[in-house]
Amino acid sequence: MRVIPLTVTALAAALALTACDNGGGSGSSGKNSSTCEIGKVSVQVGSASVAPTTGDTGEVPVSITNQSAPCTLDGFAGVTLKGGGTSATVAPQSGAKTDKLKLAKGDSATFSITYVRGKDGDKASLAATSLTVSLPGGDATQSFPWKYGAVAGKGAADKPNAAVGAFQQAGD
Repeated sequence: MRVIPLTVTALAAALALTACDNGGGSGSSGKNSSTCEIGKVSVQVGSASVAPTTGDTGEVPVSITNQSAPCTLDGFAGVTLKGGGTSATVAPQSGAKTDKLKLAKGDSATFSITYVRGKDGDKASLAATSLTVSLPGGDATQSFPWKYGAVAGKGAADKPNAAVGAFQQAGD
């Protein structure tokens, strides 16, 4: 009579194991469920170190605070500057390396956007009016006003002289 309870236990364990995900993140959605997502984190653009005149460099800090279940930031934030009918993607900072950051509920991370101030009215400068941010691995975006003046272009307004830095853990 002891065979039946052991058989049932073994069968239950086998079924439980076959119901588990392989952990490889290769589900049909292609999305990692632990990826930090806009809507589950708060995104804020902080006080900038504004570039006062043409050719000066400025820095705009962006902070992310997790409002939900633990999540991971793995890669660079997506940043787009828009203005005057032009949309320009800001590339990651040359040589910058990213570390995978895990954020528990309430934890924060920051990154900075460094830019060179352009000349107002110059065709090679982007008269940016908004900044759009997305998180690595996600499609959702959040927009903010750009109040820091024109951004110099690298030969054209749609190639901004700006860069996105890597995420850094904020706080303790």
